[in-house]
Amino acid sequence: MYCNYCGKVIQDDANLCAYCGKRVAGMVARKRLVRPREGRKVAGVCKGFAEYFDLDPTLIRVVWLVCLLCGIGFVAYIVAWIVMPEEPKMLPAPQGSMQRAPGQ
Repeated sequence: MYCNYCGKVIQDDANLCAYCGKRVAGMVARKRLVRPREGRKVAGVCKGFAEYFDLDPTLIRVVWLVCLLCGIGFVAYIVAWIVMPEEPKMLPAPQGSMQRAPGQ
């Protein structure tokens, strides 16, 4: 099987591409417009839009800057900051002792 995004050969039963990390099979997760916790500059609005539309964050930031210079960018950014939810926290798995099944 080939990855639809990077074109590399991957395992036939893979859900994620080992090279680019994109989902290639299984149930397609619905995209959500969220502000990421990492990689953001101010509030994560531009990075969130970039991830949602699968574009470069720098391109979104430049477009937002042009809108800011036109007079509509500041209010739109504040509204998006308030309306867009923050990405959920990724908590580490609990470090506990593994329990063995009886008879092992």
